[in-house]
This record gives sequence, structure tokens and C-alpha cells, in this order.
Amino acid sequence: MTGFVLLAAAVILLCLVLNRLSDKLGVPMLLAFILLGMLFGTDGILKIPFDNYEVAEQVCSISLIFIMFYGGFGTNWKQAKQVVGKAVLLSTVGVVLTAVVTGVFCYFILHFAFWESMLIGAVVSSTDAASVFSILRSKHLSLKYNTASLLEIESGSNDPCSYMLTVIILTIMSGKASGGALLLMIFAQVIFGMLVGVVTAGLTYFVLKKVKTTNDGFDTIFVFGMALLAYAFASMIGGNGYLSVYIAGIILGNKPLHNKKSMVHFFDGITGLMQMLIFFLLGLLSFPSQLPKIMPYAFAIALFLTFVARPLAVFAILTPFHCPMNQKLLVSWSGLRGAASVVFAIMAMVSPAYTKNDIFHMVIFIVLFSISIQGSLLGVVAKKLDMIDEDGNVMKTFSDYSDEMPIDFIKIVIRKGHPWANQKIKDITSLPDVLLVLVLRGEQRLIPNGDTKLLAGDVVVLSALSPEEHLGLCLSEMKIEKDSDLIGKSIASMRLGKNHLVLLLKRKEEVIIPNGATRLRESDILVICEE
Repeated sequence: MTGFVLLAAAVILLCLVLNRLSDKLGVPMLLAFILLGMLFGTDGILKIPFDNYEVAEQVCSISLIFIMFYGGFGTNWKQAKQVVGKAVLLSTVGVVLTAVVTGVFCYFILHFAFWESMLIGAVVSSTDAASVFSILRSKHLSLKYNTASLLEIESGSNDPCSYMLTVIILTIMSGKASGGALLLMIFAQVIFGMLVGVVTAGLTYFVLKKVKTTNDGFDTIFVFGMALLAYAFASMIGGNGYLSVYIAGIILGNKPLHNKKSMVHFFDGITGLMQMLIFFLLGLLSFPSQLPKIMPYAFAIALFLTFVARPLAVFAILTPFHCPMNQKLLVSWSGLRGAASVVFAIMAMVSPAYTKNDIFHMVIFIVLFSISIQGSLLGVVAKKLDMIDEDGNVMKTFSDYSDEMPIDFIKIVIRKGHPWANQKIKDITSLPDVLLVLVLRGEQRLIPNGDTKLLAGDVVVLSALSPEEHLGLCLSEMKIEKDSDLIGKSIASMRLGKNHLVLLLKRKEEVIIPNGATRLRESDILVICEE
């Protein structure tokens, strides 16, 4: 037991060291993790014997739950909704096209059996969310035309489609499927998966809003448990568990949760740990000595997938949207394969369906090729295609935006006889560059306006520059575009809806604490808070 714990600690610490080295060398960290697993494995230095595909499949499937959930939880819907149509088409129709075209190549060119060819196409048809998120964040790749959001939505949502294709083909190969049963399976996978995800997210949000607790960790643990429930319940009734947790993640990640900052830190950490676990375990499970045997076939599939199948699917879907050529080329290059593909390959290994070829090691090779070549060169390709947005910030495509705001919050108790007691906010003379953003009145949390009257016993929250704590406020950003009808108007005339307040205004290099009379200009960036 002690030796196992010591080994686990050593692996985690080595992964962290490799993470820092990979950043300096420009090599994706996930590649380092899988190579470390190979180094520890049967063909490596430590020669740890591990060939249990069933255990690996279960561990990796559980790890994918958190990667999928955080992929949705960290997506900023306000940024993503502009490209959601294209992203969903890429994650569904694009996955099917990639799978079919790759399967046809394996059948006619490599002369694999037909259904085995289609299985390989299905397994490698999705792009990997963990790889894409990791590279975009670590390299701070801000891309033009909202391409970062497009890639994040696509890579986060296409694993369920690839999973469904893999299950369907394995069912056919096992001789257990009829036409009606397949249609019912597809219906259940999609509808039940979506329904459970929406209901779970709604129930989670309702409980978090109604249940008050002094323990800050309660909310995070509750969301953790509900993410597991979303996957398990959807899978139990025939739905797509990965689709369920992804949808639940998107909904919850874009809700004004009171302890969202701690949730982001927790899920960011646990997702990083799951990525380490998956890629190390996959490296440990593989036998590098087997790679030369499958290399000619795997290399041919990797090249075809990268330069033919993926671009064909991307161009077929994005061309009707009149997307620029450089964007289509970059999206084509960004089709990284990763953990999900190998997990689905393990599913094929443990399935009763017969496969003649070593699909697992083929997929391992394809993933190594994809991460090492496509991942390492993603920044270079983006620069060559003139897709770098110098004025953008890729972190704004993630919903954990409030961490970045230069805002500090101060609480003041309005006691009996206080000068502000029984005064309307618009009649109060306060310090310059300070804004009253929240009123705590008993159990109520009020986002105030100028006509809000302060009462004795109220606790008011003031904002000023320099961040320290979050206090449960959810922050979002809105830019005043050049054709906006808000230009020249005062903030007081804006209709933001109930419980919304402009907290901060960024004007070029200047940061302004606004009031109702502040007039808006082109390119102003408003930071809006909501309860």
C-alpha cells in the first residue's frame, strides 16, 4: 500500500515537472504525460506490468466525465452563442463525415474489413477537448473571428457523437442490432442525454439558490456529485452520459453561482489531475514495442485524417457560412485527437466484437502524431495564417471571468443614525470612484439602482479598484461595437434587465467606475454584474 501511494505521488510530481518543461519547450503537456506512462510501463524502465483493458476503460470513462463537465462549465455562452450553430454542426455532422470518410479510406486503401474500418473512423472522429483547452490556454492563443470559442464548443461537444457512433458500430459488429433497435438507441442517446443534462442542471441550480450554508465547500461538493449523477442516470436509462454532463456543465457554468470562483479552481484542478491520469494510464497500458508493427497503417490513417478527412468535413460545413479561408484552414489543423479516441479504442478492445487489427495501438500512434505535430505547431500555423488576434484575450471565452477583474468589494453596515439611512442611493454623496453594487437586507440580496432606499440594518457592498474577494457576484463583459445604438447614450438609459448593473468601464487603457450619467463611446467595454 505504501509503495503504491509513493509511486502515485512520484507520478503526479513528475507530471507537474513535465508540465512546466513542456511549456518552455513548446510541446503539449499531454504528450509528456503519455510518454511518461510508456516509460513506466512494461516496455519502459520501471517495467510496471499493466494490461487490464477493463480497469483502464472504467477509470478513463470516469475521468472523461469531469473533463466533459468542465469543458461545458468553463465555456462562456455569451461568447460562444455567436458560433454555436457552426460548432454544433462540426460536432455532429462533422464527426459523422470524418468517421465515414476515414472508414472508406481504411476499407478501400488499407483493405481492412468494412465494419472494422468504420469502427476506426468512429473512434478517431472527435477532436479532444482536453488537448484543445490546454493548448489554447497555455499558449494564450487569441484567435480572430471568435475561432477559439468555435473550437472549444466543437471539441467539448463532439465526444458524445463519436461515442454514440462507436457504440452503434460495436453493437452491429456483435450481431445484436436491428434497424429499429438502432433508431431507438440513437433516439435514446440524444433525447435522454439532453433531457437529463437540462433537468440535472436546473435541479442543481435550484438547490444552490435555496440552500444556505456556512460551509463554502458544500456548493462545490454538491456540483461534483450532481455531475456524476447526470452521467450515471442518463447512461442507466439509455441516454448519452457524456452529452448529459456537458449540457449540465454549460448551463451551470453560465449561471450566477455564489461560490463559482472556488468551483472553477476545484474543477480546474481535478480536470488537470484527470488529464494526467488518463494519459499516464494510456501510456502505461500501451506497449511501445508494438508500435512499429502497426506504424505503416497508423501513419497512413493519421496523415489522411489530418490532411483529407478533417479538412473535407470542415470545409463542407463552414463554406456555406462564408467563413474566411484562413479560419477554415486553422480549424482543419486544430482537429487534435486525444484521450477520448483512446478511451473509445479501449471500449473496442473490451467489446465482444471481433477486430483483426490492433486498434488500440493504432489509435495511440494517431494520438501521439496529432498532439506532437498538430498541437506543437498550432501556434505557428495560426500565426502563418494571420489568425492571431492581438487585441483579444482567449480567457474571455471561458466563464471563469470574474477572476480577472481589478475590482475590490467593501462591506459597510448601515446602523441606526447612519447618514445614509433612509436615503435614496442617488441622493447619497459617496467617495469618488466608488460604486454601491449590492445591498444585503436580511436574507435578501438586492442589486440596487438610484431609487433604492437604504434602511437601518442594511449591509451595503461598495466596489473599487484592486481585487480581493468575489462575494458571489457574477461578472460578464459587453463591448460597445462601432454600429451600436448605445454610443453617446448614458448608462442610466440602458435597459440591462432586472438585477444587472454596469460595474466598471474600460476605455482603451483607462479603467472607469461609472455612474448613471456616464456616456458610452465606441469600443468601450462594460463589465456587468448580476446577482
